Amino acid sequence: MNNHGSSKTSTMKLKQTINPILLYFIHFLISLYTVLTYIPYFLFETRQEKANKIKAKPVDSKPESAYRSINSLDGLASVLYPGCDTLDKVFMYAKNKFKDKRLLGTREILNEEDEVQPNGKIFKKVILGNYNWLSYEDVFVRAFNFGNGLQMLGQKPKTNIAIFCETRAEWMIAAQACFMYNFQLVTLYATLGGPAIVHGLNETEVTNIITSKELLQTKLKDIVSLVPRLRHIITVDGKPPAWSEFPKGVIVHTMAAVQALGAEASRENKPLSKPGPLDIAVIMYTSGSTGLPKGVMISHSNIIAGITGMAERIPGLGEEDVYIGYLPLAHVLELSAELVCLSHGCRIGYSSPQTLADQSSKIKKGSKGDTTMLKPTLMAAVPEIMDRIYKNVMNKVNEMSSFQRNLFILAYNYKMEQISKGRGTPLCDRFIFRKVRGLLGGNIRLLLCGGAPLSATTQRFMNICFCCPVGQGYGLTESCGAGTITEVWDYNTGRVGAPLVCCEIKLKNWEEGGYFNTDKPHPRGEILIGGQNVTIGYYKNEAKTKADFFEDENGQRWLCTGDIGEFDPDGCLKIIDRKKDLVKLQAGEYVSLGKVEAALKNLSLIDNICAYANSYHSYVIGFIVPNQKELTELARKKGLHGTWEELCNSCEMENEVLKVLSEAAISASLEKFEVPVKIRLSPEPWTPETGLVTDAFKLKRKELKTHYQADIERMYGRK
Repeated sequence: MNNHGSSKTSTMKLKQTINPILLYFIHFLISLYTVLTYIPYFLFETRQEKANKIKAKPVDSKPESAYRSINSLDGLASVLYPGCDTLDKVFMYAKNKFKDKRLLGTREILNEEDEVQPNGKIFKKVILGNYNWLSYEDVFVRAFNFGNGLQMLGQKPKTNIAIFCETRAEWMIAAQACFMYNFQLVTLYATLGGPAIVHGLNETEVTNIITSKELLQTKLKDIVSLVPRLRHIITVDGKPPAWSEFPKGVIVHTMAAVQALGAEASRENKPLSKPGPLDIAVIMYTSGSTGLPKGVMISHSNIIAGITGMAERIPGLGEEDVYIGYLPLAHVLELSAELVCLSHGCRIGYSSPQTLADQSSKIKKGSKGDTTMLKPTLMAAVPEIMDRIYKNVMNKVNEMSSFQRNLFILAYNYKMEQISKGRGTPLCDRFIFRKVRGLLGGNIRLLLCGGAPLSATTQRFMNICFCCPVGQGYGLTESCGAGTITEVWDYNTGRVGAPLVCCEIKLKNWEEGGYFNTDKPHPRGEILIGGQNVTIGYYKNEAKTKADFFEDENGQRWLCTGDIGEFDPDGCLKIIDRKKDLVKLQAGEYVSLGKVEAALKNLSLIDNICAYANSYHSYVIGFIVPNQKELTELARKKGLHGTWEELCNSCEMENEVLKVLSEAAISASLEKFEVPVKIRLSPEPWTPETGLVTDAFKLKRKELKTHYQADIERMYGRK
């Protein structure tokens, strides 16, 4: 079988500038070191031998046959522990097994202060203390009392309750309370705009919402009057100031007060209705990349099947593991990852993107970020965050002295070669990459990546510098986040792994795009996911449910993903296209916008890119958020001057960036018609707050098109 990693190794190597004689001597030492460290590989099965094994097979010889993991050929897995077919039973099992073990950790805030920046802006900085921990027993009691308190406030089983809150321990406690008492938890991203929040709350007809003081003050306060059914607002972090402008009949409680109410009544009260496997556990609103967010109805059995499949891909998962939770819990990747950890005795320490590392934006200089204090062994990330880490480290490498930089590059390229052969580099890991590894605490043994495709360059960088596998996965909210995850010893790039043991995957012909499951050498087509992790459908949206889901003759539920994939001979899946991203140009050529973006996004000059095309024109254009440091340096080299906004609005600067893009497009093997011909440089970054990307940093193409409409007209010559 071809090694996908090694075929790309040479193109991903860093360039070094070093005296040829010295280089010869260094290579001699490296060869000697390689021989000595190679000896143990004779004695054990190497990672490469494991990676080359068949991981999934079609269940029969037909082209449309489903692929299953070799560990589930005889039947798909659906239950984590015997008899635990609902989430309250899973937590009860874990609570009884790990009773006094630490479960949820939160850092104490020691001090907050305002720091004035050189440009006059004021940033809030924090000094944080140690992690304070709640045991499994503590979390169980708090969740039980909170659920009982909600019951006292009138929350009925099988009715909806919303959570609109940042990722924190109280979010998980509230979720466990809802699972115990059979309340249907409606999750909304904390970064959603007002209209999307109102849409979700009104569509689900909630009377109670769980939130934080900050979100109540910044987001909910202005829209409460637009949610007429709302009766109770519960803040997880203390009571906010009273507002006279709150509509009559809306009462604000603290979480502690609701828990106290529940504890007082807990002697008499028990949950009115225990959930069943098919009952709705969560109505998860998507991030809305194609318009208003849709509510995905997820049952208890859906979630349990999904986390069963995910857990099987993490070897040695258990009480020694520490997970850092900072992604939005309203995202299926984070919720699933935390439920996997909770059910296996792992500790979960909470963080945020602003406090994650020592260099994070809210951490006061000289104090410690969350990864330094927690030293996690497991971490989930979306590609946007990994790309950011990659660019920051490479910028630091470029600032090193010549000797340091060349030493780093030699070690980097050497380790890349060893990885492609399935070997480790213990001395390099210890002496060269230890400092980089320390950025995430120094103990990471597995990085889980999902939400969008991860570039081969970034994946290989994380493998090398953080000395751990990157478990790249593929799944959707509609499949509980479960679909595929790469195995830890498979360091090949550009793939998302074999189907999980909870599901099977088949490829359906898509004639318009020219993808067929009979294609040679690899079958290709639209990815369909089947299994108990496939969700019930969309809340109050029968038409969309019928379009995206179906049941086969055996009663198994299937999801039509809209993504195009191909299977490698070992049963691993590659995502190669997306139906919605395919645009036909005026001359008839098909352009995959996602492919163009993936090829160009790893340039240090580019922080983000959105390609655009339509059938009325013959070429592709692009909107680009440039990297401020790199663009300013390029402008200096070309003798261009001005403020940041002036540089981004400069036609000369656009032309210089286009030249860089064209060179990168050639080395990325893009066709001529795929390369953007005109671009717009955006001085403002795209964040979830701007509404131009989702919480997982996926592009919102419709919103970007509207935002840049005047530029589209200019670039296509209408103005």
